[in-house]
Amino acid sequence: MADEKTNHGEQELDANAAEGAVESVPRLALRAKDAATALGIGARLLWSMTNRNEIPHIRLGKAVLYPVDALRAWLTAGSEIKKGGRR
Repeated sequence: MADEKTNHGEQELDANAAEGAVESVPRLALRAKDAATALGIGARLLWSMTNRNEIPHIRLGKAVLYPVDALRAWLTAGSEIKKGGRR
């Protein structure tokens, strides 16, 4: 009987893992709202920077995406410039 409970518990874990599988996939790119939130800026500023090509982004049809790795590199590069003096 203990084996039955163990097997049932394993089945529940497998079902929960399958349901959460989508959530555990790392996001490669963010939509504008999520990118603005992650950067701690407003959506208007993000769009202004996007239109001036000041921030890394890609356009897929009508969608504008902000690649997470490119944003991290962009932030790192910006912080290194400031360490060296004026920008």
